[in-house]
Amino acid sequence: MRVVLDTNVIVSALWSPDGTSAQAVGIVLDGQATLCYDMRLLAEYHEVLARPRLALDPKRVARLLDDLVREGLPVIAPRSDIPLPDEDDRPFLDIALAADAWLVTGNIKHFPPLDLVKTVRSFVDQFATA
Repeated sequence: MRVVLDTNVIVSALWSPDGTSAQAVGIVLDGQATLCYDMRLLAEYHEVLARPRLALDPKRVARLLDDLVREGLPVIAPRSDIPLPDEDDRPFLDIALAADAWLVTGNIKHFPPLDLVKTVRSFVDQFATA
């Protein structure tokens, strides 16, 4: 299974290591799902996770991102014509479409109602029932 993790999932995983987002990231790190990404997505991860107000440990962030990318799948994603409320979310949707992947997000309202857009809980539950 291929997956695109919205930045909010990564932030939540780092803030709450026992939470649902951490479980989602764990599924990827355990190799049960493959993270799909491109340079735009990685740039956003790095920029957001370095924000001082998040107070995240830079070494922990770097380790996590290195682990995700090492086992991940780089994707070249053409721009879709699907309207989005926030164009900053475009790379996540475009990568998911190009890679035939699930887009896992804590902000489902930021994306159109497509089958590939999943809440963190629904993604994690897929693996709990498997």
